[in-house]
Amino acid sequence: MAERLRLAAFLAGRSLRSLLSRTPAPPLTLGNVTVPVPERLVIAPQDLRTGDPTRASEIYAGRFAFAGKIAMLEGKSPFELEPPSEEWAEVLHGFGWLRHMRAAGTTIARANARALVGDWMRDPGVARQVAARSDVSARRIISWLTQAPFVLQDADHDFYKRFMRSLARQVRALRRAVSDAPDGYPRLLALVALVFAGLCMSDQSRLLRAAQKRLVEELDRQILPDGGPLSRSPGMLIALLLDLLPLRHAYAARNQPAPPALMNAIDRMMPMLRFFRHGDGAFALFHGMSHTAADQLATILAYDDARGAPVANAPHAGFQRLEAKGTVVIADTGTPPPLSVSGEAHASCLAFEMSSGRHRIIVNCGMTDVNRDRWRQAARATAAHSTVVVGETSSCRFLQAGRLSKAVGTPIVSGPRQVSVQRGGRDGAILVRARQDGYAEPFGVLHQRSWRLAPDGARLDGEDLFSPAPGRETLQKVNYTARFHLHPAIEVERLDDPSTMLILVPGGETWAFVAPGQTVQIEESVYLAAPDGPRRTLQLSVTAALPEAPRLLWTLVRTRDSEEPRPGHGRSARRAG
Repeated sequence: MAERLRLAAFLAGRSLRSLLSRTPAPPLTLGNVTVPVPERLVIAPQDLRTGDPTRASEIYAGRFAFAGKIAMLEGKSPFELEPPSEEWAEVLHGFGWLRHMRAAGTTIARANARALVGDWMRDPGVARQVAARSDVSARRIISWLTQAPFVLQDADHDFYKRFMRSLARQVRALRRAVSDAPDGYPRLLALVALVFAGLCMSDQSRLLRAAQKRLVEELDRQILPDGGPLSRSPGMLIALLLDLLPLRHAYAARNQPAPPALMNAIDRMMPMLRFFRHGDGAFALFHGMSHTAADQLATILAYDDARGAPVANAPHAGFQRLEAKGTVVIADTGTPPPLSVSGEAHASCLAFEMSSGRHRIIVNCGMTDVNRDRWRQAARATAAHSTVVVGETSSCRFLQAGRLSKAVGTPIVSGPRQVSVQRGGRDGAILVRARQDGYAEPFGVLHQRSWRLAPDGARLDGEDLFSPAPGRETLQKVNYTARFHLHPAIEVERLDDPSTMLILVPGGETWAFVAPGQTVQIEESVYLAAPDGPRRTLQLSVTAALPEAPRLLWTLVRTRDSEEPRPGHGRSARRAG
């Protein structure tokens, strides 16, 4: 009943916003702002995403490779083709690939870019519904504004006028659709695009004031006090800062003060970039995070004036970081995000990742950049994370696929309601203890996990403790499994003791994983966040039963950090793939 009420309230809110967007609006709101066709573009924003000139050559040759799919034009316009996937269509109609053609900087690349923009202006083609989506429209508007100097150079007067008319039409359509834009990053992106339009296009002062007001409201709501996003997705930090930093620069280029809320949001988000980074520079894989684009992250960090050590405690975002002498542990200690922004959130409560130096050891499966629909259900399950699964059930419930999910996606409809966190230190060690009630309703179980990182970073002690939920006197009979997914670069050796495994890290470092009194299994897993797509890997698992084993202890201890030859004892189970 509680899930149904939450879902009903969510749908009612969507319907109300949609209705309000169609009713007469007061002056200086987006719903009532006119967008005249600009005579000129006053400025062009920066594009912090890097371009690859070799991609421009492929596009000129008629080879459009987007989102893991390839389409050959064979004399047609790319907009006439049946998209090989929806993700491919999103990239095509977002026009972010114009940066590759600008990177080439040739007359041929410019003419080709102008021809493709002209093709779209004549007819968006087969995937016009994808092209009209608010997030795709916003990305296209930003791309056209950013690449306008390249596209419009040497253009004739007729093309210039058509470009401006099309841009104004797209801005008008996005202005009307922004109230219906999905919550989270898509809505922020739509508002950022409208503010960009107000700054870059001439005669748009009313649009700028209205869009800026809405953007400020959304930034205050979606960027939490510690800098984490409301959606709890680390990847959103990178994507949003790649848009907000050029927006801040655009205000300066127009000699206008940027809204304080924009500046404050950027200042809060910057430290969180360092919070989620492992020693190799990659982000921890939580809540839809995929491969970390190192060039994009480096570009953003170049704007970080503080360059200080990352914060350790992000209570609003719901994460904890333990760090000592190059060993990093990042743990999810928060409840699921609000239903409206949980469409990509994972059931990862009390999951953690661990790295040593520049090598990640314990990871979550993460999410792939391509074929996301194929992997989404499996990647969001608790079993895809380095935590405990009780009764082979995720700690969150997702809206099941069906007619309703086509309209609202598959948000989290129930999960942990309370996650208590304690953080402290003892004898120089860092101790974090967290308890979650995600399994209270189906199994009457509370799960508590503790991490203790030694001062020298050479030992991580963990404890999983199970207790009856309020109203239950005893633990019911149910199995649980603690999973520890390994990075694909990691290898494992079985030792004679079934409770101990030797973890082999590139460079000669070794760690022992010990679960006293338990049998540790080596199982197949999948690492979804590799830059070249999903890769096979391994996981360590420990299975026990309640109420017989309400306490599970485990330890990761570094046994060698030199380049010595590996010991030859035991049977070897190398990672697959």
